[in-house]
Amino acid sequence: MQSPQMLTLTLVVSFALVYFMVPYLRKVALKTGFVDMPNPRKLHKEPIPVLGGAAIYFGFIVSTLLIQLIFFGKLDDTFYGIALGGLLLFVIGVLDDYYKTRGKDFPAWPKLLTHIAAAFVLVGFDVRVEAVTIPWLDLPYYSFTDHGMGWVSILATVLWVVALTNMLNFLDGVDGLAAGISSISAITLLFIAILSGNGPVAFYAVAVIGVSLAFLKHNFHPARIFMGDAGATFLGFALAALAVDGAFKSATFVSLIVPVLALGVPIFDTLFVLFKRIKERRPLHQADKSHTHHTLMRSGMSQVQTVSFMYLLGICFSLLSIVVLLVNYN
Repeated sequence: MQSPQMLTLTLVVSFALVYFMVPYLRKVALKTGFVDMPNPRKLHKEPIPVLGGAAIYFGFIVSTLLIQLIFFGKLDDTFYGIALGGLLLFVIGVLDDYYKTRGKDFPAWPKLLTHIAAAFVLVGFDVRVEAVTIPWLDLPYYSFTDHGMGWVSILATVLWVVALTNMLNFLDGVDGLAAGISSISAITLLFIAILSGNGPVAFYAVAVIGVSLAFLKHNFHPARIFMGDAGATFLGFALAALAVDGAFKSATFVSLIVPVLALGVPIFDTLFVLFKRIKERRPLHQADKSHTHHTLMRSGMSQVQTVSFMYLLGICFSLLSIVVLLVNYN
């Protein structure tokens, strides 16, 4: 189990790296024109720098790399899975963000294929759903690999990772929302990891908390910088990987609901949007203002009120997931 000193140092280093990188990246973005331009679908009225994803990705990678080398002298497979898979997402995300700064739309298929490839990188480093306890079977758990169903393990992992990667990106529509929800979800995954004695997941969860809170300092309304697709997809990817490597690694049937609730806001927001688009017979992939935060703002809430309400919703989901976990342990 990682020591409290290690977790504290990880939080401090990850927070400091992002906190001090963002102002520099903001200047670079303004100087090079790497800014998100206003349009009728967006809430901001002036160009906003959109290089925040670089601070989030490199802040996470550098902090986890340094701390692991200092304490252990080596890196684990989870690091390589998140770092390499996250690099794919970061590169395609920056390209997507660049297209947006030029008033163009990046094609959806290259992004989807890259997201799938990133999920397979995690599988390649053994970050995958391996087994599940099923109450009505006599076996203590049902191992997909042991029963010649390794493809189920791969499919479940890829679907979960790709889905959550995009869900958090969809949520990034109001100042401070994606960073705040990522912090809440990561804190929940940290608590789950501590309860289950999963030191590595606790370590990476702390790093996600650090980079998310540091970025939130610059991104809360009125935002001075956006994380863009590069940052939002990486955070979704990292959270999905931690859920797989923690609660999903070899989960009981009941506790499968725990990470779903821990990441409840992006999951249920996406389900709400998909249901609404299907009901209204609109394209599922087409961006619009049907997300929960848009609905709340149309009801008269300000950005700060909307984000605060979504934070409260995220906390409620997180507390519920912890209750389910504790009941399952007892």
